[in-house]
Amino acid sequence: MSRDRLQLQLDAEGVYECSDTGLVFEVSQSVKITYCVLSWSTFSTYLTGSWKFAGPIFDVDCDPSILKSVQFPHSLCLADKDNEVKFSVLHVKNSRGLIEPSADHSGSHVRWNVSSLSPVGPIVQTSKSAEHHGVVQVFKEVGHESSFSFRVYLAGNNCSDIKDIRRAVRRANNCKNNKRYIQVDKPPTCMLEENRRYRLISEPMGHITPEDMLFSPVIVEVKGYFEVFFEESPPFKLSLTDADSGHTVWTATIREGDCVHHLDENPRKPSKGRKRPSSTSEEELCHKHSKKARGIDVADCNATAAAPDLTDQQLMQVAKRMGKEWKVVAISCLGLSKQDLEEMEVAEENGTMLKFNMLERWRRRQPKGKAGIQDLHKCLKDNDDVPNEVIAVLDEMLQNNSAT
Repeated sequence: MSRDRLQLQLDAEGVYECSDTGLVFEVSQSVKITYCVLSWSTFSTYLTGSWKFAGPIFDVDCDPSILKSVQFPHSLCLADKDNEVKFSVLHVKNSRGLIEPSADHSGSHVRWNVSSLSPVGPIVQTSKSAEHHGVVQVFKEVGHESSFSFRVYLAGNNCSDIKDIRRAVRRANNCKNNKRYIQVDKPPTCMLEENRRYRLISEPMGHITPEDMLFSPVIVEVKGYFEVFFEESPPFKLSLTDADSGHTVWTATIREGDCVHHLDENPRKPSKGRKRPSSTSEEELCHKHSKKARGIDVADCNATAAAPDLTDQQLMQVAKRMGKEWKVVAISCLGLSKQDLEEMEVAEENGTMLKFNMLERWRRRQPKGKAGIQDLHKCLKDNDDVPNEVIAVLDEMLQNNSAT
């Protein structure tokens, strides 16, 4: 089996989620499933008209008489009620792309009843440009002590896009120019609107090319990154802004410790699955007990253990400590938009409740298992606009969790 493929051994009838990819499998009996993440750059030519990809595309191998349905994670933000959204799946069979209807969808997944198995992934038609849960990934060029050079990639928050980024970095590392890049771990998530231009700015001012970049499905395949160069030493503050409005959608501070790296990669972890309830209701998923399935082999997407979402009481503890720059935090750290803030301010005037609603809206938009204490801590920890009291209370929550 290749290094890019995953394998799950499911022991009984049920609905199981892969913790590597977010794929959800509904099976009628025990079965072994092998699958891998593919690149949309290979299959985008099969999309016609106004159809666009909505999440990662996969190649799944299993007995289709046992695999009843697959739920694909999608990266679209569905908060805009005025944007008409129609999900389907692209099913590539015999070198032909067939558009097949989806069974239903939630805020995080698109469910498809299995007909046969070959490359398949979620697609969408929208009445206007769609907003995506996006990621910003930073890679530092290693080997230069007197200067600091980075690549900053934009992509949708799905495994296909992230795999394209890693492939692009591997290609750069394998070139004969002796350059090597290592990822800098910073809170990556933000909201990105397709076919919109974004600009990267820095403090202190560095050399950044290109001046701005269009966010689109093929972004990684066509240059696909900002190149940033500093002659001075860190810290460096990077901010991604809407090129038209100037609104900040993401920010991170790169400190001296982030620029010290070892080239040895961490050993890869086996993929894992957890049993899910048969319903696609997100509310039910919060209360059901999960059962892990045995996983074999590795994937490009790291395995993550499912964690409980933050409770309302925990969010309120954080909200009470959030400072006057909470709107900046909402946009730059939590991926909310200016429209989100305007909607919240119309519905609520109390300052603490506005901050709570900001955190609750962030929690609601995260994939299941990705709105826990550790997830919020990672989003907020490296932002200068976040009060120290907020990080302290999250640290305390993490310590209390580890002690129980």
